[in-house]
Amino acid sequence: MVRAANQPKEGGPLRVILVDDDDMFREALRNNLKDAGLDVLAFGDSRVALEHLKVDRSATLALLDWKMPVMSGIELLRKMRQSEIDVPVVFLTVLGEPFYEETALADGAVDFIDKSRTFTIIQKRIEMILARSRDGTGAATGSEAEGEPVTIGHLELNPISCRAVWKGRQVDLTVAEFAVVEHLARNAGQDVRYRDLYNAVRGPGFAAGFGSEGYRANVRSFVKRIRQKFRDLDDTFECIENYPGFGYRWSGNGPPH
Repeated sequence: MVRAANQPKEGGPLRVILVDDDDMFREALRNNLKDAGLDVLAFGDSRVALEHLKVDRSATLALLDWKMPVMSGIELLRKMRQSEIDVPVVFLTVLGEPFYEETALADGAVDFIDKSRTFTIIQKRIEMILARSRDGTGAATGSEAEGEPVTIGHLELNPISCRAVWKGRQVDLTVAEFAVVEHLARNAGQDVRYRDLYNAVRGPGFAAGFGSEGYRANVRSFVKRIRQKFRDLDDTFECIENYPGFGYRWSGNGPPH
C-alpha cells in the first residue's frame, strides 16, 4: 500500500527524508532536525531512499546530497520525478559552481544550500520551504521573509505565505528567485549590486562560481529565469532592468508599500 503524498500521520511532526553518504554529517543533521521537531528518515544510499519513497510518500521534504556513489543526488531527483514522487527537494552540497545550482533548479529542486552554512541558516531555509508546502504552493522565500508584504504596481509579494503575484496571477518562483525579486522590489527604482542580490539569496560572504566575482553568473541565471516566468504570464513584462557591470533594478510604479 502506498501512503498518500506529503501526508504525515495526523497530528504528528512533518517528515523529512535526508539522503547523504557522509555518515557524520548525516547523523549530525538528523539529530539537529529532530531536535527542531521534525520526523527525519535518514539514508546513506540513494537507491534505498528511492525504494522507500516509492511505497511511502508521506515525506514533506527531501534533503539530498549531490555527490554520492552509484546514484547521485541529481539522478535520484530525476528518478523521483519519473516515478511521480513530487515531494519538494533541497540540495545540501559543497558544490558551489553555477552549473550545479542551475541544473538542480532546472530539474525541479526548490533550493540549493551550501553544507558549510550554520545549522541555524539551514533550519531557517527548511522552515520556509515547509511552511510553503503546508500552504500547498511549493516555493519559499529567502533572507527577507520576515518583512512586511510588498505591493508595487502589478506586483504583490507576501513573505508570510511566500507568494509572488503579478497582475492577479501567481508566479511560480523558487526559493532563490523569490529572494531576488523581493530584494529588488524592496529597493525599487534603485540600482542593486550583483553582490547584494546574491547576499539576499545565500547570505553575506558566500563564495560561488569561479574567481572572486563568480557569483555574478549565478545572479544573471536567476534573473534570466525570473524574467521568463513573468513573461510566461505577461509578455509585456519589462520591470527588471540591467545596469551593465553593476547589477539590476526593479522599475515599477512608485515606491513599494
